Amino acid sequence: MTLTAMDLVAQAKQHIVEIDIDAAKNALDTSLVLDVRELAEYTGGHLPGAFNIPRGVLEFKIGTHPDFQDKQDAPIIVYCQSGGRSALAAEALNKMGFNNVVSMAGGFKAWIDSGNEVV
Repeated sequence: MTLTAMDLVAQAKQHIVEIDIDAAKNALDTSLVLDVRELAEYTGGHLPGAFNIPRGVLEFKIGTHPDFQDKQDAPIIVYCQSGGRSALAAEALNKMGFNNVVSMAGGFKAWIDSGNEVV
């Protein structure tokens, strides 16, 4: 059976925790915020305090990123444009031993649509 990208996202969402925009906003000050969009998307605007590691290189870069080294127990909010890449990223981070990872449902688009601040 062939799986689509959306099939993979749906499977990932069965194994991760998703939070809504309000919960993410309330947790910004106490969490690491990880933007897994491409650099051009990130530079066009991102959540306050967010670090950028694109989804395509996440597994290779997260262990050497100074803000994520030895932070397996730190709360991490992951987001992308609409929630698909962040779901896949959250699942990957869980498999890599990060224990407190959540994906922001609806992604950056939902954040903007809710009228929240971006930098």
